[in-house]
Amino acid sequence: MKSILVADDQLAMRNMFKNILEMEGFSIDLANDGEQAYKAATQKKYDLVITDLYMPKKTGIELTQDLRGLSSYIGVPILIVSTESSTDKMNAGKKAGANGWIVKPVTKEKLEKVINKLLK
Repeated sequence: MKSILVADDQLAMRNMFKNILEMEGFSIDLANDGEQAYKAATQKKYDLVITDLYMPKKTGIELTQDLRGLSSYIGVPILIVSTESSTDKMNAGKKAGANGWIVKPVTKEKLEKVINKLLK
């Protein structure tokens, strides 16, 4: 079973991701900020990391940069999710090492399509 780490400071978003992804057969761990997500990622290797852009303690871009600094996360897909849709922010995410970007609101269909592409 593939495991996914979801980092989002909003409980409703964490629960939405958890519900959708568990129905798809993934094992899900949740983090409510970037520091908690980084700590979880250093204790367990995930097959995919999904992170919100704006979180306390460490943004999604900072988390992505930090994970890319770990040898165990080279090649692990990272997906940033945000209400932000500016090209500058998306390019910053890509430069940090993110493999994808979803603009909220997130639908089940959109999430499944992106995850299936990232986990091929």
